[in-house]
Amino acid sequence: MVRYLLSFVLFWALHMAQAQDLIPVAKGWANNSVNTVVFRKNSLVTAGKYQFIAFYDADGFVTLGKRKLGRAVWTLKKTSFKGNVSDAHNSISIMVDGNGFLHISWDHHGNALNYARSSRPYSLEMGKREPMTGKNEGNVTYPEFFRMPDGHLLFMYRDGSSGRGNLVLNTYDLKNRSWTQLQKNLIDGENNRNAYWQAYVDNRGVIHLSWVWRETWMVETNHDMCYAKSEDGGKTWKTSAGKPYALPINATSAEYACLIPQNSELINQTTMTADNDGNPYIATYYSEKGSSIPQYHIVYHDRESWKVSNLDFRKTAFSLKGGGTKRIPISRPQLVSERRGEKITLKLFFRDEERGSKVSMASCSDLESGKWAISDLTDFSVGSWEPSFDTELWRTKKRLHLFVEYTEQADGEGKSNIEPQMVYVLDVKNIN
Repeated sequence: MVRYLLSFVLFWALHMAQAQDLIPVAKGWANNSVNTVVFRKNSLVTAGKYQFIAFYDADGFVTLGKRKLGRAVWTLKKTSFKGNVSDAHNSISIMVDGNGFLHISWDHHGNALNYARSSRPYSLEMGKREPMTGKNEGNVTYPEFFRMPDGHLLFMYRDGSSGRGNLVLNTYDLKNRSWTQLQKNLIDGENNRNAYWQAYVDNRGVIHLSWVWRETWMVETNHDMCYAKSEDGGKTWKTSAGKPYALPINATSAEYACLIPQNSELINQTTMTADNDGNPYIATYYSEKGSSIPQYHIVYHDRESWKVSNLDFRKTAFSLKGGGTKRIPISRPQLVSERRGEKITLKLFFRDEERGSKVSMASCSDLESGKWAISDLTDFSVGSWEPSFDTELWRTKKRLHLFVEYTEQADGEGKSNIEPQMVYVLDVKNIN
C-alpha cells in the first residue's frame, strides 16, 4: 500500500508539472518569501544555451543551478554562501555577463556587500566573496543586476535605510573584468526619504528608471511615481522630454509621472518595461481617491504625455500599513511588452487571493481600450509568491519563464513553519 501511494504521489506530481509546463528544480526554503520576492534581478537568467537559477535551500545556503535550454535536468551546486533567510529582504540576485561569467549577490538588509562571480564562463563554481569598488558598500539593500546589450553589467542598490537612503549605480567592464562606481548617489533622499525604484534596460541600451518616494520606514508613506532615463550607460540622466537632470535627483527636481498621495495603499518596488520605440510602462498598485480597493495600474508615456490605465478588476479591499515585509493578499506585479504589428501587447503577471493565490496573468493588446483578459497559469496556490522571470530569455527569444515556489510570508518579518517546497520554472507558452 505504501509503495502504491508513493507511486501515485510521484505520478500526480509529474502529471501536474507536465500539464502546466512546470520544470522541477529542487526543494527550497519556504518559511517566508525570501526566494519569491518581486525585486529579484534575477532569479533566472539565460546566457547562450544555458539557463541559470538561484535560491536558498532549506538550510539557508545559496544554491545555484544550470541546465541546457530544452532539457529538464538541472546540475545543482550548493555553495558555501549562507543568508539570513529569516528576513525576506535578503534575496539572491544573479546575472551572466557577455563573457559568460555568472555574478551573484545575496543576503542584504543594511549590511556589507556580498558579491562573487564564477571562476570560469558558464560555471557554477564561484570565487570568493569580494568587493566591487570598495565604495559605499557597508550598508547595502536590494541588489539588482542588469545586462546591457553589449554584455556589460549594471548593479544598483540602496545605500542607507528605509526612509533615509540613496541609490548607487555601478558598471562592469568586460575587457577589464572590473567594476566602476558611476553614481554614489543617483537619487538623493536628502536624509529625509528614500526612493524605491524599478529599472529596465531596453534593446537600444537606454536605462529607464522609475520610483516612489517613502518618507519613513512605514509603507503607507509611499507616494508619487517619478521617472528618469539614461542614454549613455548611466553617466547622465534626462527626463522623458530629454531635459538633463542635475545630479543627484531629489524630490524637488524629479519628474513626476503620476501624483499619488500618501496613504493610498501604494506599493513599492514593482516593475517597468519599454516598447520598441523607447516608451516606458510602469506597473504598480494603489487605491484611487474615494476607493478602498487597491487596483493594478499602468503608468505610461505615449510620446506626448504621461497617462494612467486602471485595470480595475479587483473586488476586495485591504489596507497597506506598517513596516517590514508585509503579508499582502496580492503580489507586486511583473510586466512585459511585445510589439504585434502596430500594437503593443502588455502582459502583467501577479498573484491574488481573490483568484485562489494562483499564478495569474492579465493581458491587453490596446491600452486605450482599457480591456484586459485575466487568466490563471496554475491550478494550485503559490501562497505568498511574487513573480520574477528570466529577463534575458524574454529579451532574446520572447519566451517567458517564471520562477515559481510556494512560500508563506508572515506579516512584519515573521516566519511560517512549513516544509521546504519544490522550486519550479514555469514555461508560459500560450500567452496570446
